[in-house]
Amino acid sequence: MGRYFNLMKTSAASTRIADYSLAIDTSAGTTVAVLSMGTVIAEVNYLEPMTHSERIGSAIEKVLADSGIQANQISTVVAGVGPGPFTGLRVGLAAARYFAIGAQAELVGVCSLDSIALDFYIGNPSAGNLLVTTDARRKEVFWATYSGVVEGVPVRTHGPSVNKLEDIAGFIDASSHATTELGVRAGALGQIAFAQELAGVANRKDITPIYLREPDAVPSKGKKVSG
Repeated sequence: MGRYFNLMKTSAASTRIADYSLAIDTSAGTTVAVLSMGTVIAEVNYLEPMTHSERIGSAIEKVLADSGIQANQISTVVAGVGPGPFTGLRVGLAAARYFAIGAQAELVGVCSLDSIALDFYIGNPSAGNLLVTTDARRKEVFWATYSGVVEGVPVRTHGPSVNKLEDIAGFIDASSHATTELGVRAGALGQIAFAQELAGVANRKDITPIYLREPDAVPSKGKKVSG
């Protein structure tokens, strides 16, 4: 990770000759992709959800090497903003911010669950309502529902939220929604961001993380001292 970030210090002055984007997400596993005009040209996906800090630097280095793109050619950095567990999600957001600063690139955010919806509808273009879930731990799931894709952007109808899986039926008619085992994929996040740019979506630069609940680890209140 250190080798990669050191390269960023000298990368900002070059002239970009193409519209390349880097997409990063650590809301579940670690997934990173390089895209050209919305087309994925390199991608790595690590499903293991507990090694974000160890994986993120080498993942970025690998997609840049595999794509033949230099860091200074990236004009847009796409950050998956969750929902996701606090510790894992912030690793990807921090990496995205740092890369964008070093490359003088635009930084935009996309809901991580939207990427799953896009991949599902690409594979099932005639499908109707969709329920997307990811593991939120504590016997809960992060979830959102969708009705389809319009101009390359998934149409979210509910969420994102966090609940026990069996409690979702209290919010939607789960029987009328398809489900999927697909995971978050950085390439799909980059495709959504590109489609949003073409559609003129106004809030693309909002990279507020979607935590939905307090972090698992909180500082101790300490011992009360009398006297």
